Amino acid sequence: MAGVVACAVGAAALAGGSAENGFDPGTPEDREALFEFLLKSTMEWDAFASLPNHPYYRAHPKGIDVEAAIKGFREELINADTAEKMWFALHKISNARKDTHLRLTLVDGGIEISEKQQRRLEAPIRFAVDFSDAENPFFFVSDFGEGVNTRVGDKVLRINGMDADEYVERRRPYHRYSTNNHYLWRLGYDISRMVDFVPHDEFYGDSLRLRLQRADGRAYNLDLPYQRRGSVEWRGYAERRYPGFSPVEGMADFETYSLYMPDDRSLPVVLLQWHGFRADLPEAMDSLMEYAEEHGLLDHHVIVDATRSRGGSRGAYAVQRLQPRPFRTTFGNLMVSDASKRWVESRIRSIRRTGSAAETVDGGNWLLEWLEDDVQKAFDAGMRYTNSVPFKGAHLPKWADGIIDPADVHFRGKMTVWLAPWSGSHLDQFASQVVDNDLAHVMGMSSGGFSNTWQTTETLRFPTNGRPIVDYQWSLGHSLRPNGEILQYNPAEVHEYIPQTRENFLDYHADLLRRTLDRLGLGVAEVEASAR
Repeated sequence: MAGVVACAVGAAALAGGSAENGFDPGTPEDREALFEFLLKSTMEWDAFASLPNHPYYRAHPKGIDVEAAIKGFREELINADTAEKMWFALHKISNARKDTHLRLTLVDGGIEISEKQQRRLEAPIRFAVDFSDAENPFFFVSDFGEGVNTRVGDKVLRINGMDADEYVERRRPYHRYSTNNHYLWRLGYDISRMVDFVPHDEFYGDSLRLRLQRADGRAYNLDLPYQRRGSVEWRGYAERRYPGFSPVEGMADFETYSLYMPDDRSLPVVLLQWHGFRADLPEAMDSLMEYAEEHGLLDHHVIVDATRSRGGSRGAYAVQRLQPRPFRTTFGNLMVSDASKRWVESRIRSIRRTGSAAETVDGGNWLLEWLEDDVQKAFDAGMRYTNSVPFKGAHLPKWADGIIDPADVHFRGKMTVWLAPWSGSHLDQFASQVVDNDLAHVMGMSSGGFSNTWQTTETLRFPTNGRPIVDYQWSLGHSLRPNGEILQYNPAEVHEYIPQTRENFLDYHADLLRRTLDRLGLGVAEVEASAR
């Protein structure tokens, strides 16, 4: 829903700032009113997970004081007398909620940012994070383009004149993240790429200037030009490799996964390189089960490499087919607010108009029943939250206990899942289902730790004159793990913690594969390390 918030309450104020590209940032009084609206609406509308209702907080053990964090940017917004200063201040205010989902987007008639700020360039080098010391992670070179004189594993000491630790903290307020590991993992990907939500004058120059350190302690400088994003010919060191496994022709082109099989077909195991819970998931899973049944694979063990998976929906549909046991799915609710009421009205109209809801298996009837009955009763009663029901009514009706049986055709072997903090959202839900129901052995590192029921997008306007600024998002409700815990900031913990390091980076997935096959007792010979 793209709604309208902060409607005008008076005549347009005289411009008191510096108009950029046609956008007038208003007066300090306009921006102060905007700040007060953002603070009030966040506290009343946004379903961030506060400490009193979220006692688990493994990622943020002292809790998150969203109100105090937002107030810390009050003066910055009031003093933001240009469009781009407002753009950056609003990002910081939004990101104080620590929700990776919630983003700002430009809107017609609102903030405009310069062509320089929108440059889509990258330097021919990429970085990953060494988590060997959880308290002192650091970046290292993970890939680079042809002609770049560096090595995989070299440690990053300085970036564009800043010590690496200072760089991490100075960029932190501009980024959407829910756990620190997720922030660092994604920042490693973004260091060499220009993005529009951080000030280019502060973080980028004409080139990417680096101070790096080899494993033997020798330090050196690297100065790399920026070039058009997508034009770099990468060496490919970051590619995942599964020694002894090959993609299956005709089964490697789905959006949701690519199927790999052992070259030695006597090994009873299949490997799914999981890309995300995408739109083709039902079709992709049905095709997988047809293939498995036709080729006698249903008793095989299943490995799901979700280390670079994205989110999506309908993960329970996959869980029903990847393993043989009943399981309890995730639940969700809605926070009662003016924003959720507007969203629910829009959602009901959409389902009735189209006759469906994309993420559901029943065309949206269960979701509609909940929205029109229980949710409306919670609104009428002035409750703080609605009741919690099986997530989005996607797989079960509102009155169900959340238990889902396996599909008629399913894998009967053991399931192993590999995770990393690269992403979250529906991946976090998938991980919590397999961990909380003890459906799989989970290895690697916990996923990103961000999941809500829905978020709403509305056009943010100056309260003083109604002029549009940006499209802004609010979280509408909590996702609940099968064990009852709020999922936001709280990803399922892996059974076997295997951090990514600069020593194991090139062989990381080969090592996960070796460990998995050994644990399954398959007696596989030493798997060759990836070529450096």
